[in-house]
Amino acid sequence: MTMTLPLARPQARPRPAITAPAPAPAPLAVPVPVPVPAAAARPNRAARLLVGLGLALLPWLVVLATTLPATTTVSHWSLAWVGLDCLEAVGLISTGVLLRRGDPRRCLTAMATSVLLVCDAWFDVTTSAPGAEVASALAMALLVELPLALFCARLAVRALPRG
Repeated sequence: MTMTLPLARPQARPRPAITAPAPAPAPLAVPVPVPVPAAAARPNRAARLLVGLGLALLPWLVVLATTLPATTTVSHWSLAWVGLDCLEAVGLISTGVLLRRGDPRRCLTAMATSVLLVCDAWFDVTTSAPGAEVASALAMALLVELPLALFCARLAVRALPRG
């Protein structure tokens, strides 16, 4: 009678365990000044300059409000108004063209046009003679210029890159 012994399986060699290296001990928390690159410092300088100039303009506004005459004669009155309306037309056309092309730069022309329209409404109303002229300027501002300015501002904000 033969005896059969169960065959022993060869034992697998133990594989070395893969472990992460032990973390280094944490250094003492010492604040280390991080140098700011010159390019990153420029926006801060520009921001301070702009705020400073805006604040410097405030006393000048008081001077203007107290010293400007109530009325004046302007030699190039029609040129000023035609120039403003020409800028508005260029802004509307360029915004429309850029919008049609899907160009994200439309946010720039749309916002500039919005500002021009608000300025136009402001100066139309504030330089109008009392009566029918100021009523016409108010109607134009409320029904055309300011709604169009809001529309352009909305286009500008929607065209800003997200992220």
